[in-house]
Amino acid sequence: MALLGRARELEADGHDVVHMEIGEPGFPTATPVREAGVRALADGHTGYLPAAGLPALREAIAGHYAVRYGVSVDARRILITPGASGALVVAMAMLTDPGRNVLLPDPGYPCNRHFVELLDAVPRAVRVDAATNYQLTPELADAACDEDTAAMLVGSPGNPTGTLATASELAGLGSLAQQRRIGLVVDEIYHGLDYDGMPAQALVQAPDAIVVNSFSKYFGMTGWRLGWMVVPPDWIPVAEKLIQNLFISASTPAQHAALACFTERSLEIFESRREAFRQRRDFLLPALRDLGFHIPGNPAGAFYLYADITALGDDSADLASGLLEQAGVAVTPGLDFERTAPERHLRFAYTTDTDRLATAVSRIQRYLAAGG
Repeated sequence: MALLGRARELEADGHDVVHMEIGEPGFPTATPVREAGVRALADGHTGYLPAAGLPALREAIAGHYAVRYGVSVDARRILITPGASGALVVAMAMLTDPGRNVLLPDPGYPCNRHFVELLDAVPRAVRVDAATNYQLTPELADAACDEDTAAMLVGSPGNPTGTLATASELAGLGSLAQQRRIGLVVDEIYHGLDYDGMPAQALVQAPDAIVVNSFSKYFGMTGWRLGWMVVPPDWIPVAEKLIQNLFISASTPAQHAALACFTERSLEIFESRREAFRQRRDFLLPALRDLGFHIPGNPAGAFYLYADITALGDDSADLASGLLEQAGVAVTPGLDFERTAPERHLRFAYTTDTDRLATAVSRIQRYLAAGG
């Protein structure tokens, strides 16, 4: 966010900046969803909803799981939250106690460790790398567990790496959670933004997991702040009570608008946007490799590339600063995402269109050629 603030200062001074630092799709909310939101306001849907959410929306999400993944989910297990962030806070509140620890992959989404710390619990970073496709494996998790471990939190597709957990990995983590009597939270907010085949679904592979999703990424409703969580049946009253106390309920107009996400018209828009993201990945991945960035594997989801800069420099924060100030390209250094080797990595978000990505690549090439 500091980089974004500086980028906006530069833009205010007349400089052109290509934004590759923030994980927000560059598309506006789809027209059918916006229209549904306007109708909701016009129809007076502005009061509180039940803490668990609009019943019709919970049913629609259950239908989404049935159609996309072939999995039957009782709509009562689906609770609507103020963004996936709200769901993650509730999940941590249910699973942790002060002083206990939560296993998190390193690198990973930076806010996750703050959600853990908010509950006076301890985030325990578990190093993952290219050898494990940047995913937390059952073997790594088992080795990191101790008597104070309360839960594991993983993301698939992951941020910042765009990698996917396999079905066997999710099943193994689910089995480990049962054996250790700890919680498993699977963040699936980038589901739908997958480019090389359907990702494994945690509700199939680890039925007792808490699964978190969002309307922000695939559905493009970032500013509406709407997400959901799927909890085991016994956890429904606990989750509902926490939502009531922490948030009362998620936004009423946003929930009515989100109903339109599951219409044929909207899904056609989302799928065309997914294809656009795939094309951007397929352009940017080889282009960055040609410039000397090392990106292992083939990141198959989200809209991020996590690049090793070892061949190009010693400090990713310095490189990110130089690219912004001298080349007009905003990217995010590894310091946001990991504690093990942050100076070695940059995250590139391909949330802007391919022409702008090409501009960024040209600017980076000139910057590197000039010895920047």
